[in-house]
Amino acid sequence: MMSISNDDMVEPVGDRILDAAASCVLSYGVDRVTLAEIARRAGVSRPTVYRRFPDTRSILAALLTLRITRALDDVPSRGVGRELLVERVVSVADLLRLDEVIMAVLHQAPDMAMVYLSERLGTSQQILLDTVAGEIKSAQDEGSVRPGDARELAAMSLLIAQSTILSADLIRPILDTEPLATELAHALNGYLKP
Repeated sequence: MMSISNDDMVEPVGDRILDAAASCVLSYGVDRVTLAEIARRAGVSRPTVYRRFPDTRSILAALLTLRITRALDDVPSRGVGRELLVERVVSVADLLRLDEVIMAVLHQAPDMAMVYLSERLGTSQQILLDTVAGEIKSAQDEGSVRPGDARELAAMSLLIAQSTILSADLIRPILDTEPLATELAHALNGYLKP
């Protein structure tokens, strides 16, 4: 006879830690997130957290990676071609722009955000870059994206989308949610078309 223990139904510890970190960010703001509070909310000991993450900054970095890659997974590719690729990039950008945790980290921890915006590519950025480059290459082969190095085109496309995400609040009086998405799509389509 097979039994199912409660352990089989429990969310993995790493996921609970990241969920707790997200809750802390939203409750207290990035600067007041502590490893002790993350552990308490996750229902684990501080040593359990330390075995997975050396500090709160690494937890926040892992949290951003998770949320960004989750947004990409939530908008699967619908096929090959420039318009479908642009549609996907715009949809992912919309999800990221509306993600309270991501925006809190970007706005409340500019020193951390600047590392990933101007100094080095993080894990999630590499994943996005690889995904978009692959889709650009397929669209080039299909004929709807201009010739050029697919990775370079992907990098520029991501810079355009990233700028849109970062400046969305600033420009909201002029370009609200739908017009912003429309203009981002126009910019990307114009940049990528043959």
